[in-house]
Amino acid sequence: TAVWIGDEDPSEWPLLRDLAPSVLLFAPSEDRIHKARKFFEWLKRENVQVPVLHAFHYVCPKEDLLIQFPAEAGSLLCDGLGDGVLCEAVAPLHFLRELSFGVLQAARMRSSKTEFISCPSCGRTLFDLQEVSRQIEARTQHLPGVKIAVMGCIVNGPGEMADADFGYVGSQPGKIDLYVGRECVEKNIDFADAEDRLVALIKAHGRWVEADNTKVL
Repeated sequence: TAVWIGDEDPSEWPLLRDLAPSVLLFAPSEDRIHKARKFFEWLKRENVQVPVLHAFHYVCPKEDLLIQFPAEAGSLLCDGLGDGVLCEAVAPLHFLRELSFGVLQAARMRSSKTEFISCPSCGRTLFDLQEVSRQIEARTQHLPGVKIAVMGCIVNGPGEMADADFGYVGSQPGKIDLYVGRECVEKNIDFADAEDRLVALIKAHGRWVEADNTKVL
């Protein structure tokens, strides 16, 4: 049984014990972060163990939703408060679905797509970082659990790759170095060949799967 919890007074929360829900949909209309933290404190104190989904409803443009929903639901999930999300807004279903899965992935709760890391670009960048990143993402975005770094130069790039599984780093004009973790495994590859070599490297390490264009998240 699913039970909705909204703006009820905390004095009513003990009624949940009698209802014995299989899942709680936590849906306050305002002050979501503050109310959620109080609610989860109560759950812990009273030893009420039940999955909780953050069911947040928004009336705002998509651009604002991109900020508000991750800031509210994401901050709670990152603190271990909650088991999932349900985002309701005036927006296409596929947009809400991708946004929700993005929040879950950012909170390290579920990996549904490739994670990309890029440097902010600067005067040392040796290629069109934004365009190359788009091209690599288009070919590799279907690899859940894989992290790929695209870095403009070797000055800070290797350090900024953090915990990426694979790295694509500009080494000199027209040349690219490829990394597995923090180890450089291929040096000074011609720029024109680097994208294909990156895909081949991912395949060689057993992290590649063919894209399933019929799959729905």
